[in-house]
Amino acid sequence: MKSPWNILLVTLLFLLLPLRTLASPTSDDQPSISDPNGQTCLACVVVVSVIEQLAQVHNSTVAASMERLCSYLPEKLFLKTTCYLVIEVFGPDIIKLLSTDVNADVVCHSLEFCKQDPGQPLCHLYPLPKEAWKRTLEKATQIVRKSPTLKYSRSSSDVCSLPFLAKICQRIKLAIKNSVPFKDVDSDKYSVFPTLRGYHWRGRDCNDSNKMAYPGRRPENWDVHEDSNCNGIWGVDPKDGIPYEKKFCEGSQPRGIILLGDSAGAHFHISPEWITASQMSLKSFINLPTALTNELNWPQISGVTGFLDSTSGIKESSLYLRLWKRNRCNHRDYQNISRNGASSKNLDKFIESLSRNQLLDHPAIVLYAMIGNDVCSGKVDPVPEMTTPEKLYSNIMQTLKYLNSHLPNGSHVILYGLADGTFLWNHLHNRYYPLGQLNKDVTYAHFYSFLNCLQVSPCRSWMSSNKTLRTLTSERAKQLSNTLKKIANSQKFTNFDLFYADFDFQEVTEEWQKRGGQPWQLIEPVDGFHPNEVALLLLADRLWKKVELQWPHVLGKENPFNPQIEQVFGDQGGH
Repeated sequence: MKSPWNILLVTLLFLLLPLRTLASPTSDDQPSISDPNGQTCLACVVVVSVIEQLAQVHNSTVAASMERLCSYLPEKLFLKTTCYLVIEVFGPDIIKLLSTDVNADVVCHSLEFCKQDPGQPLCHLYPLPKEAWKRTLEKATQIVRKSPTLKYSRSSSDVCSLPFLAKICQRIKLAIKNSVPFKDVDSDKYSVFPTLRGYHWRGRDCNDSNKMAYPGRRPENWDVHEDSNCNGIWGVDPKDGIPYEKKFCEGSQPRGIILLGDSAGAHFHISPEWITASQMSLKSFINLPTALTNELNWPQISGVTGFLDSTSGIKESSLYLRLWKRNRCNHRDYQNISRNGASSKNLDKFIESLSRNQLLDHPAIVLYAMIGNDVCSGKVDPVPEMTTPEKLYSNIMQTLKYLNSHLPNGSHVILYGLADGTFLWNHLHNRYYPLGQLNKDVTYAHFYSFLNCLQVSPCRSWMSSNKTLRTLTSERAKQLSNTLKKIANSQKFTNFDLFYADFDFQEVTEEWQKRGGQPWQLIEPVDGFHPNEVALLLLADRLWKKVELQWPHVLGKENPFNPQIEQVFGDQGGH
């Protein structure tokens, strides 16, 4: 059997909290800014916390809570099987340690998943024990000193060498690296499979054996015999012999929408139920396999390209759904070219996954929305890592030149400004983090400090108690936004016109408060960093209204044949 450590690592990284590994992978041209030991420690503390709190909530033994956690997990991706393997190997030690009333920090340090290097601060999520830390850790270490689990080498084998995980690893690695569908028979960058960069990310292929049939193309021979652009409109009206595509879509100015974004645009989301013992049930993890194979992103309900109904209950819908309702000939013409950790510095690594043919395809609206990673880093000193206005100018011009050589004439590009992340500390720092809600012992300030100490924070510069650093970061973000605005106001391109829009989070917050909401409710509760689904839809609503008012030609006109399209083709084949 391979090292049980590898099995545990897979579980930890794939199961509960891969905050840095999946939320902000480093670009190919930059050294790693995340400590793998920090990731391991974070994951261990989260898992042990969940086990301990499940026992508390259900008034059960630690052994029973571990069994309960595994029973909740689905069979897909071997999640349940892996969980039981972990229990078999590490369960006895965890039971012994928790029986002495130590917390998750102590457990993970004694099992050596967390380490305090000489001269470095002690990283802990929970308040320190009443007894001196050194003495507490010595006692805990004595309990597991002779444990066989400590003999396993953590680096003895790559996790992806495990036979039953090799294919999963390969699929996820390829999907992340290439940002194109893993399952794509005709290699047209569109798929009939939802995840692994499939149609959750870009319109569903209607013929995966014909690379000339895909969403967004101009219809071939008015789609008399087959649906070449996958919008569900094809064939001939028997009443007059006119092709439906010609009758309903000619002159309607069809267009698609393409997002060049980061994890916010992809809608990075870790369900609070996955780490909150009091909310956990058999239903909690139903969507976990889907989330994992979407890199913990939910583009299918995102603010720009979402095509499913909102799970938040608000009436606003995504930019894509609004374009589709405006002109049903736009059906399925969306692409979410977003990547966790993306910024102006690494967009060139995956922009080629964009699919648009200048001669064959309809124009597109492209939204460039890298809202934070140019000023965010997990390093101890994040300031030198921030993109300068001069470098941003160079990066954006390179991106715009690429778009000009690939977008059909008549397209539109909108540059979206950066966020002001001071919102995070101001509204979250004194609130209880999900793992701290049961016993009122961990706030977001503690959580941010823990991430920073481990050097795994997605944005140390904003997720910090250092007000000077937070202010400096916002000032740099504003400088970069002004650079984007300057480019939009001064540059001209042959195949698209160029615009700039502010990231209006303050206005969105005010709108949410008018509805009776609280500002903190607009942030993802588990990572304490990303805008959540409500925020993304409200931002989309605000951007739509701005474009509709100031640049209405960008959206195209409303198709008067929408009712007829719906009457003849129903949901147009769905999404």
